[in-house]
Amino acid sequence: MKTSMDNNQLLQQLQQLSKLAQQGATKTSSVAQPSAEFGSVLSKAIDTVNAAQQESASLARQVEAGDGGVSLVKAMIASQKASVAFQATLQVRNKVVSAYQDIMNMPI
Repeated sequence: MKTSMDNNQLLQQLQQLSKLAQQGATKTSSVAQPSAEFGSVLSKAIDTVNAAQQESASLARQVEAGDGGVSLVKAMIASQKASVAFQATLQVRNKVVSAYQDIMNMPI
C-alpha cells in the first residue's frame, strides 16, 4: 500500500508542476521558489519510479521461482504501476528538455 500512496503523491506533484508550467512565470519571486523545489521533486519522482521498478522485478522473480505467496495478478499490477510511473516521469523529462531547447533557441 505504501507504493500506491507514493504513486499518488508522485501524480499530485506532477500535476502541480504541470499547473505551474501552464501558468507561466509572471512573478520573479514565484519562479525562484519552485526552481529550488523542482530538483528535489524530480529526485523524489525518480526514486519512486526506481522503487516501483525494483518491487515489480522482485515480484516477477518470485512468481518465476514458483513462490506460492506471490500471485501473478499482484506481480502484473506492480509491473503496470512501474510502467505508468516511468511513462509519467519520461513525459515530464521530455517537457523539461523541450522547454530548455525553446529557451536556448530564443534570440538575445
